[in-house]
Amino acid sequence: MMVCEYKPGLEGIPAAQSSISYVDGQKGILEYRGIRIEELAEKSTFLETAYLLIWGELPSKQELEAFEHEVLHHRRIKYRIRDMMKCFPESGHPMDALQASAAALGLFYSLRDLHNPAYIRDSVVRLIATIPTMVAAFQLMRKGNDPVRPRDDLGYSANFLYMLNEQEPDPLMARIFDICLILQVEHTMNASTFSARVTASTLTDPYAVVASAVGTLGGPLHGGANEEVIQMLDKIGSVENVRPYIEDCLQRKSKIMGFGHRVYKVKDPRAIILQNLAEQLFEKFGYDKSYDIAQEMERVVEEKLAGKGIYPNVDFYSGLVYRKMGIPTDLFTPIFAIARVAGWLAHWKEQLAENRIFRPTQVYNGYHEVPYLPIDQR
Repeated sequence: MMVCEYKPGLEGIPAAQSSISYVDGQKGILEYRGIRIEELAEKSTFLETAYLLIWGELPSKQELEAFEHEVLHHRRIKYRIRDMMKCFPESGHPMDALQASAAALGLFYSLRDLHNPAYIRDSVVRLIATIPTMVAAFQLMRKGNDPVRPRDDLGYSANFLYMLNEQEPDPLMARIFDICLILQVEHTMNASTFSARVTASTLTDPYAVVASAVGTLGGPLHGGANEEVIQMLDKIGSVENVRPYIEDCLQRKSKIMGFGHRVYKVKDPRAIILQNLAEQLFEKFGYDKSYDIAQEMERVVEEKLAGKGIYPNVDFYSGLVYRKMGIPTDLFTPIFAIARVAGWLAHWKEQLAENRIFRPTQVYNGYHEVPYLPIDQR
């Protein structure tokens, strides 16, 4: 009988073969389809990067224009989904609203023609186009307002920021937001991507795939971490309180949110880019104490924990960037989902190419031959 080695969280155990993205945690390298994240952040757009991930190569000018045109004309959501969202409780978390809305979208497109390239493309376009609309719509409706209609004259990221508050964003802010989406679109076999691939392996529809991944992303150990970073910075309150706070965390052996990564043993390359974006935002729109606290935290944590390979991760600076844009804290993770949908769909498409349903085993550690006791003897 084969003896299986149990590893909590399947740490280090390959779950799939993939050509979508690559991480070298020792050198701080992240590549999408072989292209370094730094180059894509500088030169690409979110929709171009999404195309690269899903279809495997950078699009031609005509291919990109066609893809952008399709996304542009699929941004609106059906009125029945909008009416459903109006019934959600105002106190509900936006991630729960997004998961329910993404699943409901599948009710309107229930055909599962998974061998048809046109069906796959239509599903990709529809999900990438409508997820931002759902996030923005819930944000306004939970405040008692009608959702803002998408504007066809605005690009993908600028339109989302417009739908949040019906104000056209500053061009720098729109470009920085687009780069943030590029940085968060894909990151190998993380928890939500694994969830997406497991769901995809059953040959269900892509809306269920995305809904399952959204549910996984919502946990504080995954996408929810940037919310907790902001709460942590507010709790610390001043630069002078940083060192005592960190020393107390170390003494209690509690996690410092926004630091450390299961893969990276150097500073997350996405955090480096995000820190630069934060600098640009604060320089143009004004500094506040949260950025000073964050910088001091990075200095102290590096002093204390660099030898253990603990550095800022993508969550540490992303929350600062989003808050400076005026985005509510509990929308940080839904914005993560807006980006990551394209990565999940790339894995969905890749899973379909050589599908085999996931069926891992387990290591049983329970009893055997336990007699059944009648209820009057228990």
